[in-house]
Amino acid sequence: MKRIFLLLATNIAVIFLLSIVLNLIGINSILAENGSDLNITALLIFAAVFGFGGAFISLAISKWMAKKITGAVVINNPSTNIEKWLINTVEKQAKIVGIKMPEVAIFPTDAMNAFATGASKNKSLVALSKGLLDNMSQGEIEAVIGHEMSHIANGDMVTLTLIQGVVNTFVIFISRVIGHVVDRVILKNNNGYGIGYFMTVIFTQIVLSIFASIIVMYVSRKREFVADTGGADLAGHQNMIGALKRLGQVEPNALPEQIAAFGISDKKKFSQLFSSHPPIKDRIKALEIRAKKLNQTL
Repeated sequence: MKRIFLLLATNIAVIFLLSIVLNLIGINSILAENGSDLNITALLIFAAVFGFGGAFISLAISKWMAKKITGAVVINNPSTNIEKWLINTVEKQAKIVGIKMPEVAIFPTDAMNAFATGASKNKSLVALSKGLLDNMSQGEIEAVIGHEMSHIANGDMVTLTLIQGVVNTFVIFISRVIGHVVDRVILKNNNGYGIGYFMTVIFTQIVLSIFASIIVMYVSRKREFVADTGGADLAGHQNMIGALKRLGQVEPNALPEQIAAFGISDKKKFSQLFSSHPPIKDRIKALEIRAKKLNQTL
């Protein structure tokens, strides 16, 4: 709750500050002089409601959506040895990190991957692919589970949702301010919004959304290093490093965009700026440095 309060309070403060800045630099005066007043405060509220609304709706249905998209089957009555071991391992780690037992699922793909999702740390889901279970050692699987459990315990789903809400707010707000200026000040249209407004808003929103995604993905990459550390603490550095090395040897199928940020691997061909995960070699290096430091202190 503290994380939610701080981020919401920050967003409200930023919106309030932006409103003051826009008035100080004379945006309202410029619009008024051109016969086109714009209610900045009302627009900010509108942008915040829709920006956060979309992000939180996505979070609320994330677990249901993940199951549908990946075909993940929740283990309700474990019947095989691997299913029983998975349940026991997740239950053990849940107690260590201090969260309620998540749902545990397996999704049918030969690619090695895993993800965690859910509206809160106590209503979460951990899912592993069949390919990962078939190709990793027990210690490596335990490390992957620890990685995902760390995402849950650290509240990463909520954190990224709130950050997405903040950037959504500014994308909606700024695109409409620019559209208003183009339509009323440049095109001198005072008979309701014309095609210039709508085209400008669409174009600007697309461009700003690209830049906004860079911010969200940057935070996601930072959280991956923390989750790797959590996996190492729960299952051992060598197991976590081994799991990452195994992932680096293959080309896993990308997880759906909605849950990619909470997976164990994300090999994208385009710029790392738009990747939800850091390069595996960087993650391994960070773990090796940490393990070396820990050994030196013993």
